[in-house]
Amino acid sequence: MRKIIGPLLTVVLAAGVFTAIYFSMRDQLGTVTVTGLIGSEKYTFFQDPKVIDALRSDGLVVNVRKAGSRQIAVKYNLKEYDFAFPAGVPAAEKIRQEQKIRKSYSVFFTPMVVASWRPIAEVLEANGIVEKRNGIYFIVKLGELFKLIAAKKRWNELHDNSGFNVNKGILVTSTDIRKSNSAAMYMALASYVLNGSNIVANDSQIDTIMPALESLFMRQGFLESSSAAPFNDYMVMGIGKAPLVMIYEAQFLYEAARDQGGVRDRMVLLYPEPTIFTKHTLLVMTEGGEKLGEALTTDPVLKKLAVEHGLRNDEVAAFRAFTKEHKLAVPESLVNVIEPPSYEIIEKMITTIEAKYQSQR
Repeated sequence: MRKIIGPLLTVVLAAGVFTAIYFSMRDQLGTVTVTGLIGSEKYTFFQDPKVIDALRSDGLVVNVRKAGSRQIAVKYNLKEYDFAFPAGVPAAEKIRQEQKIRKSYSVFFTPMVVASWRPIAEVLEANGIVEKRNGIYFIVKLGELFKLIAAKKRWNELHDNSGFNVNKGILVTSTDIRKSNSAAMYMALASYVLNGSNIVANDSQIDTIMPALESLFMRQGFLESSSAAPFNDYMVMGIGKAPLVMIYEAQFLYEAARDQGGVRDRMVLLYPEPTIFTKHTLLVMTEGGEKLGEALTTDPVLKKLAVEHGLRNDEVAAFRAFTKEHKLAVPESLVNVIEPPSYEIIEKMITTIEAKYQSQR
């Protein structure tokens, strides 16, 4: 019996080793490694072990490098990459035109919001700037807020202000308009409000609103190039450093939902009215980039993982369940949403502000 069992075990073990080697080689041979530039707001998504595993199941290993969304178009040689994945239609359109890109995928979107604090929301509510909608979430009336900013009002000039009675100018903190999409989205919103609730469409309108528009950025002082930095200041340094910060909704929701997240009870979101969606478009440079675009837009596992990172897509029920599970006070849908100006108009406004920065060096 020993003479029979010994060789039989050897055969079984050899078969097991062969099978393991076969499947390992098959996985390696069927896997495509792609490298791309992404906006920093998507970095945690691509670093998530569950996302990495889901992508590998689709035959993909994805390496990413962070950069400001507008910088992706102007600073890097995109021929060295398989894909570019900025935030926002203006940045995507700039890349599309500069690189003559024909294939792209609209993967997910997130509204622009103002990260703030409950004492500040209450002060602004008392002054008619903020309103609690449906008893659930706060909206901020941008027209009224910009009147305070244009008048160079300080927080201690607002009435019924015991929560933030400081001698500090009222401003919304953004990123650098020359480098980052979140600043471009803030500019798109501001330009709409300053242009009488109309999308800026020509040079004459630009000239009219530009002094007020420039002031929103020039008075902030040093500006970060990435949306991650001001959000980190908000999370770490608190109300004194960052009373009002323009961010992506997804940044806040992901941090609020994750275990050991840094969002505290005093932190709240103010939804601008009107608001604007940042659409995340993946632009394809190679076949590998195209494979990634298809996976992100068709794989139900990846789409639900995007929702877990606070991003919105066509998985509406999953987003509803995600916000309910984590008790997140957000609107299911937003009605008063505008589109950004055309790529050419956005570029003119950005380059005008850029020239202003350079003239003050």
